[in-house]
Amino acid sequence: MSVSRRFRRSRLAVVLAVLFAVVTVVSPATAVQRSAAKPGAPKPTIVLVHGAFADASGWSGVIERLQRRGYQVIAPANPLRDLSDDADYVSSVLSTISGPVVLVGHSYGGAVVTNAAREHPNVKALVYVAAFALDEGETVFGIVGSFPGSELAANILPRAFPGGIDAYVNPSAFHRVFAGDLPAKTANVLAASQRPATLASGEEPSGSPAWSEIPSWYLIAGKDKVIPPSAQRFMADRADARTRTVNSSHVAMISHPDAVTTLILDAAR
Repeated sequence: MSVSRRFRRSRLAVVLAVLFAVVTVVSPATAVQRSAAKPGAPKPTIVLVHGAFADASGWSGVIERLQRRGYQVIAPANPLRDLSDDADYVSSVLSTISGPVVLVGHSYGGAVVTNAAREHPNVKALVYVAAFALDEGETVFGIVGSFPGSELAANILPRAFPGGIDAYVNPSAFHRVFAGDLPAKTANVLAASQRPATLASGEEPSGSPAWSEIPSWYLIAGKDKVIPPSAQRFMADRADARTRTVNSSHVAMISHPDAVTTLILDAAR
């Protein structure tokens, strides 16, 4: 073989090696960012999205536990006005975060994160805590009405405001329906300070679900009287979520903060 031919083959090998390296570098970002965390990789930011009849303070016990382990945590105020606007708001929060994110939703907050995560390839995991993991076209009210056991509808207190109707859980039923495993005095404070959601938010169909593309975890609240446990299992199984069940009321993040934190840490690994 001539020197010239050997040189050309050597140069071709170098070019192919460079091209392979370039293809590896520019492979889809989603696959890289949503893969399991590698040693030395930055810890994800944990974003906690509350649901209806609540506010971000419900995450306090979970936040303390995550912060002790060195995680950056953001618990934004979910507007609770309608599903698309609420998802857009949470999406705007996600747009300010660089690096990986674990996105967590409780109750109606699950419907919000399902829609908010779609355009954010840095969301590496979704965690549902007694939450709505809706499929496209489904509604919050539709899921609740499809499974027996919810006591929410019978205990909604509507209050009109200019432009719509807000929904509260009747304070007289809040402890029993929403927070049955908390002390009565704690539940009474939560009832008095609850933030309403519009009735429209429960009637708006969900968009394409992020859980169809993003690995998901689900904590089922076994004593939930808002979202029946059977509905939670249905949604968790459909999302192929890694699932844990606790003997909890609807507010599992308050009554079982260790279990909720453990599930989030599993998703963050």
